[in-house]
Amino acid sequence: MTADPSALQERIRDAIVATVRTVAPEADFGALNPERALREELDLDSFDFLNVLIELHARLGVEVPEADYARITTLNALSAYLRQRLQG
Repeated sequence: MTADPSALQERIRDAIVATVRTVAPEADFGALNPERALREELDLDSFDFLNVLIELHARLGVEVPEADYARITTLNALSAYLRQRLQG
């Protein structure tokens, strides 16, 4: 989709930040550790996690099949997954 890797990474980061602010507005994004468990860092239950994925689908057009949920364990893993899907 996007030829410039840094532009793609910025687009993904912006989408993740906006999504987290929508789904978990109480989250302190500056204090989040991108290597810690995403659901624990953001205090997400399964419904909130699903809302994160739905919101990211709306923002980026990337659908995450249920079989891939286990791959999205950290913010870094989420970013890498989205980058891989957007690059085709």
